[in-house]
Amino acid sequence: MSRSVKRSSRDRTGASNARPARPAPEPRVIREETPGSHLPAGATRTPGGPPASSDKRGKNDYCIVRADESLRFGPIGFGAPPGDVYTVLYEDIAAVVSDAPVEVLDATRENVLAHERVNEAVMRYQTVIPMSFGTVFKTRDDIVELLRGAHGAFQDVLAKMENKLEFGLKVLWDRDAMIRHLEHDDEDIRRLKSEIATQKGSTYFARVQYGRLVDGALQSRSEQYVSEIFETLRDVCVASRANKPIGDKMIMNAAFLVEREREAAFDARVKTLGATYDTLTFRYTGPWPPYNFVNIRLKLERAK
Repeated sequence: MSRSVKRSSRDRTGASNARPARPAPEPRVIREETPGSHLPAGATRTPGGPPASSDKRGKNDYCIVRADESLRFGPIGFGAPPGDVYTVLYEDIAAVVSDAPVEVLDATRENVLAHERVNEAVMRYQTVIPMSFGTVFKTRDDIVELLRGAHGAFQDVLAKMENKLEFGLKVLWDRDAMIRHLEHDDEDIRRLKSEIATQKGSTYFARVQYGRLVDGALQSRSEQYVSEIFETLRDVCVASRANKPIGDKMIMNAAFLVEREREAAFDARVKTLGATYDTLTFRYTGPWPPYNFVNIRLKLERAK
């Protein structure tokens, strides 16, 4: 005999069988915007000389570019309102400058970001050699003398950096989560943890040995990851530079020099890495001027 089964309204709606929504996984690749991701208001690139009053003030130098005529980039420099940015020309190269007091420029967040934004704005139009923040000259003639004295060096660097961009890549992990992985995967670490948990009396020596094994395994694992990441990105970049990681969570802090036409390939490769290493987080920025691949201090010394 058949028997009908009365279903509740909750059954009919499916609410009783619905699984709780899982939180969306955190992205493994985070692309961070640079200060110049959006061109500052007024950013242009047009032929034109300096402002009329520019001879009466010092010159803050943002970068060096190739140029065969005087250029203006609009009111995007330091100050409030932002100063006009223009070039000081010598033969076929130029310094990109804005007028400034002849004094040490405070390295405030606002000033540093303004320096970076100008470099990135100019970089949209041509190759740049970024100058160090706070490079201020007393007169236009001082800049011309720098360009004249270091002309060959600047030309050499501009040729090497032609159509190349810098990207920064920081790789982070959850150290506690990695230790849990090691405790699961490494027999010696797992045995010591169990011994510490069950041993009666002092566990000092076991804890010291456990700490040494964990530190060594973490170091080995991080070196393996970093080596694999560099190798994966090797054929989509021109050069790379390893900088010192910051804090316990960061295992890699690197800069990559990339051909402008290969930016999309580099981006795709970083995303592939993010999909491959589910225990790592990739934070990368760019494009930047080639800050990590140009030694401006050396060039200035050669100009003396």
